[in-house]
Amino acid sequence: MASLCPLLLALALVAIPGVRGACPAAADLKKPDGTRTCAKVYDKSDPYYENCCRGAELSIEPGTDLPFLPSDWRNVISSLVVAPRCELTVWSRRSKGGKSHKFTAGVYPRLEEYRRGIFGHWSNAISSIYCRCTPISVPVCTSASTAQNPAPPPPPASVCPDP
Repeated sequence: MASLCPLLLALALVAIPGVRGACPAAADLKKPDGTRTCAKVYDKSDPYYENCCRGAELSIEPGTDLPFLPSDWRNVISSLVVAPRCELTVWSRRSKGGKSHKFTAGVYPRLEEYRRGIFGHWSNAISSIYCRCTPISVPVCTSASTAQNPAPPPPPASVCPDP
């Protein structure tokens, strides 16, 4: 019986859904053309993680600044996902008023778990948003420099084509 306990525990852990449930992974927030989405917000969550990130969804592009969310999205967001290298700042009141919170890259299936002051939480309490992403740096290929400006070390061969 003692050897059966670890096996049953391992099977139970495999059967339990991940913390992100039905939510997409943060790294999967990309459009079909390969450009990234800053965040996605959803109007449904549930005590069961596998039922979160359901219902209507709103994709938020990098640099989106919405001090006034559309009326059908004000105070209804209950799940969200933020892309890598992005940050979603939310406010509890319109025009970026009230309490604020910054969500960094990751999956947040139940905003009920994130405190907003002493007695509140962030589910159904978001009225303003701002989403920003740090740009992805791309190496710049340079041509040979003059003697006054020595050339930087060569970039990896897989990044820049040969001249």
